[in-house]
Amino acid sequence: MTFWHLILQLFQGALFIGLLAATIRMATPLVIAGLGQIFTQLAGVLDLSVEGVMLVGAFFGFAGAYFMGNVWIGVLTGMASGAIVSLLLSFLSVTLRANQTIVSIMLVIMLTGVVNFANKLIFGVGYIPPKTAGFAALHFPLLSDLPVVGPVLFQQNLLVYIGFLLVPIVSIIIYRTTFGLKIRAVGEHPRAADSVGINVYRTQYLAIMIGGLFAGLGGAFLTLAWTGLFTDIITAGRGWLAIALVFFGKWNPYRLAAGALLFGFVNAVQLRMQAMAGQMVAFQLMLMLPYLLAIVVLIMVARKAGGPANLCVPYKRE
Repeated sequence: MTFWHLILQLFQGALFIGLLAATIRMATPLVIAGLGQIFTQLAGVLDLSVEGVMLVGAFFGFAGAYFMGNVWIGVLTGMASGAIVSLLLSFLSVTLRANQTIVSIMLVIMLTGVVNFANKLIFGVGYIPPKTAGFAALHFPLLSDLPVVGPVLFQQNLLVYIGFLLVPIVSIIIYRTTFGLKIRAVGEHPRAADSVGINVYRTQYLAIMIGGLFAGLGGAFLTLAWTGLFTDIITAGRGWLAIALVFFGKWNPYRLAAGALLFGFVNAVQLRMQAMAGQMVAFQLMLMLPYLLAIVVLIMVARKAGGPANLCVPYKRE
């Protein structure tokens, strides 16, 4: 069987339905983490630590569910851990006005080491990682039994629906509320915002914490709604992809969700190609496809990305 025959087989029958369902699942953590970064970046802070914060959320989300026997406790611990870690970034980048790029990249390195150490300390170094029961797929009467649409849209787990429901909610908050207006004002012209009584530092702290909450939830999704276990490489670069999607979506939640579905589709295709192609195509080539797409997309939108005028510029009150 040739490579092109494998491609054609992917888009036929049950394989194609499974591919579409997997696309939505794989897009969900990107959507959640990306939505949080919209808050952070619109407030003028470039947070590149999403990969590390997602890893923290994945680990503590798994640990909370594993020891307490409740997936919702796992979700809460994952989100809480992301918010707590984001406080460190807030202090360094907002209060101390350190370089946001350097600080956030150092946080990724530090958090990766901390999580790996905690994982070995708590769960040991066995070859088989422990598992926990995660979110099960929901079944909607009649809707779940519809051909094609049923398995794709109406047999997902609850966190998938929550993730995509957050898209219109975040859009309303950002563009239709006073809080959203304050965030955008701080990111565009913090001095003008300060002059009309908006607390710039507090607004940026809140925006970064929201970004941490969302990244923690995105990480918890990986362990509680996808794999049911934790590994040191479970995020697999998804935090970096979430940041790229914010630029691709031009800080618009709906465009971000569309981009996440595109990346989810490419990721679902490469995983199935790995399983079907065997030795025909090197699996390393398959693994690089989503990230190659990210580079191409960023090159395409680089000149037209725009963005908050004060992004990555620390504010100092006179």
